[in-house]
Amino acid sequence: MEKEPLRPLEDHFCFSVYNTSHAIQRIYQPQLAAHGLTYPQYLVLVILYTQGDSTVKELGAQLNLGTGTTTPLLKRMEKADLVRRQRNPNDERSILIALTEHGEQERIALKNMPDLLTNKASLTDQQWDQLTLLINQLMTDLNQ
Repeated sequence: MEKEPLRPLEDHFCFSVYNTSHAIQRIYQPQLAAHGLTYPQYLVLVILYTQGDSTVKELGAQLNLGTGTTTPLLKRMEKADLVRRQRNPNDERSILIALTEHGEQERIALKNMPDLLTNKASLTDQQWDQLTLLINQLMTDLNQ
């Protein structure tokens, strides 16, 4: 019986994305470590700096993380004086998360993080824009 030909590993898109994700985190890690941050904490800083105050539920949804992961993450950030947690005055059942002054300073200090990738890769600005558009479309489609 002849074996059915299967795609080799290098032809699996998911493997390329998986490896790329790890490579990005390796590139970001030294910069984040110098600021005492993890990658998810950095993403929280990005969201809050851009959008302003947010609820735990909204942050979890944007990061695609459950509350069981989001809440401890935010508690550690609060302990590090990066965010402030308070009851939402419009809905006592939810918690509002806001950047502290220290958190805002950290976000500003890390403003060039995306440049670590663009400087290392050989993509043009147009290719970066197209890649970002396509990967965001794929992410949206797969999360529906």
